Amino acid sequence: MKKIEAIIRKSKFDEVKKALHSSEVVFFTYWDVTGVGNEKQGHVYRGVSYSTTDIQRRKLSIIVSDEFLDKTVSALLESAYTGSVGDGKIFVSTIDEAYRIRTKEKGTDSLK
Repeated sequence: MKKIEAIIRKSKFDEVKKALHSSEVVFFTYWDVTGVGNEKQGHVYRGVSYSTTDIQRRKLSIIVSDEFLDKTVSALLESAYTGSVGDGKIFVSTIDEAYRIRTKEKGTDSLK
């Protein structure tokens, strides 16, 4: 099993969610996060300069079986892409075991 963590633009969340559901990802968690990235330019609004060093993003956590890894990462890469600095990052790590509390199922059966 793999854990996929993706940090994406908030504006792309609905598109990413649809792409994940189309790729048969039936459950994931997400939350709003703030980070500091490589984006250095500030924005000027009505003559006032605003810092963009603190970047508002959405973080997704997705657990999938090994067979769904490539399909899920591809859905994220395609749907979160804008081609601009700040599109986000995807991290993949190994999950040793997972359990469904209600039924006591474990392994990939707990992900269904």
